[in-house]
Amino acid sequence: MKRCTIIFLLLVVAARVPAAAQSPVIVRDSLGGLALKSTCVLLGCDVTEQLDGSTGNVFLVTSPTNVPLKTFLQTLLGQVGIVDAEPDLLLRLAQSQTLTAPSGLWDTTPVSYFGGTVWNGYANQPAVQIINLRAAQSAGDTGNGVVAVIDTGVDPTHPVLQGVLLAGHDFTRNQDGASELADVNQSTMAVVNDAAPAQVNQSTMAVVNGQGSSTFSQSQYADFGHGTMVAGVIHLVAPTAQIMPLKAFRADGTGSLSDVLRAIYYATQNGAQVLNMSFDFTSYSQELANATNYAVRKGAICVASVGNDGQNTMVYPAGLSSVIGVASTANDDTLSSFSNYGQPPVWLGAPGEGIITTYPYGTYAAGWGTSFSAPFVSGTVALLRGVDTSLNQTSAAKAVSNAVYISPALGYGRLDISQAIASWCSTTSKC
Repeated sequence: MKRCTIIFLLLVVAARVPAAAQSPVIVRDSLGGLALKSTCVLLGCDVTEQLDGSTGNVFLVTSPTNVPLKTFLQTLLGQVGIVDAEPDLLLRLAQSQTLTAPSGLWDTTPVSYFGGTVWNGYANQPAVQIINLRAAQSAGDTGNGVVAVIDTGVDPTHPVLQGVLLAGHDFTRNQDGASELADVNQSTMAVVNDAAPAQVNQSTMAVVNGQGSSTFSQSQYADFGHGTMVAGVIHLVAPTAQIMPLKAFRADGTGSLSDVLRAIYYATQNGAQVLNMSFDFTSYSQELANATNYAVRKGAICVASVGNDGQNTMVYPAGLSSVIGVASTANDDTLSSFSNYGQPPVWLGAPGEGIITTYPYGTYAAGWGTSFSAPFVSGTVALLRGVDTSLNQTSAAKAVSNAVYISPALGYGRLDISQAIASWCSTTSKC
């Protein structure tokens, strides 16, 4: 295994579930669940679960056996009360390039960080200076509210995150709690904190011993640690904001659109003010648009990564009007070669190369990709809420648009937290 190299994955692709015997379909019925069950009695389908929590209009349905999916959708859309019906999507996090690990990953010097102890390489990495984070924190702004992380889960035992983590929910298992560790066979895992950095899979860099490295190199762990890494970036920016982990993806990087929808509604109905979505796919979904619109109407702010194809292309959820889409920039304030670009889906960019952050088992990792650019913006929104809790999607998007302009490819430019807060302070008397 080649040492001192990193990995990363940011890109997310979507594939429609084949029109086989029974296919999952996302259905909106204006008449509610009982009416939909009656419809399914007539059509031979099954209502398997509700997706939108207390609103009670969006459900996952399995199509009838031996009926082509297209035919079933057409028939379903002709029924009374049916507003929308679309195939569930299989989402998959895809691989990116292998890059050299940043030197800060070796800087394990313990430093105090807002009531906790962290590695110096994490607290004082280049991105911190680039986005002018310290100016905001030195003025006493360290974050407010709850940031939901819709991802692979989070390690609830990580000492850096323990003090700010909420219990969350695991939609892949339909149970409370959102621990990434549930995806790993603990009896065969061993991780130590003082080993040298080693490449462990195609998506993350972690400090592990040989046994852990071998385990994580297996395909079923291709994205293990992704959610913990995203949460660590949010905590770096807004250390006193709470983090709500919502597990909608498995350790192998796969998940379903229906679980993402459930996570969005759950977050909104359980007190999250910011939703971080570090994934993307290319197929438009009306129900995803409905879910993010619902979140915004309830006062939440949605942030998403724009993907790692290196193309000027539309992706979702970042491309939705209700979402702030974030691209990746290099430390020299240029567009990262792997980052998607163009407005939309890009609203602005943020550092996304060699970002040092938390990793399961109490250690740290470094990663490249827009997955780690988005949480810089989510954390900034939590800081803005520390200034004024009346912040909403429109005002948050306007505030962060006061960025360091680079090129049209990066929308309003590269995130500058001081400029964003100063802009918001100029419009409110609460600073």
